[in-house]
Amino acid sequence: MLPQRERGTPKGWTGLRGGKVGGARFRRQHPVGPYVLDFYCDALKLGLEVDGESHERPDQARADIARDAWLTARGIEVWRIPARDVLADLAEVLERVQRCVRRQPPPPLRGPPLPMGEDF
Repeated sequence: MLPQRERGTPKGWTGLRGGKVGGARFRRQHPVGPYVLDFYCDALKLGLEVDGESHERPDQARADIARDAWLTARGIEVWRIPARDVLADLAEVLERVQRCVRRQPPPPLRGPPLPMGEDF
């Protein structure tokens, strides 16, 4: 989670919510179990965590590993993005996210199963 001084969402991050990143729609500050993800796309089961300097401390790094393992066990992939990268070049970070989202397999179709075909 972003440190207090970095929590204001930069303008560009609103593009995540509007489906402008590879068509994926992200929710901000989305709760999952005991955790809150900075950004989450349900269709891709993908969480984006913008990590401030506190995540470089050994105790926080261990907590992040445990958190990521818990989320992964529930089918959620977590991408960690250093806050310094976001602050230095938000456009580049969004472009990297977009390239990665495009490589994700499409979500499974929702709806009734197709009828069975004929035997040959």
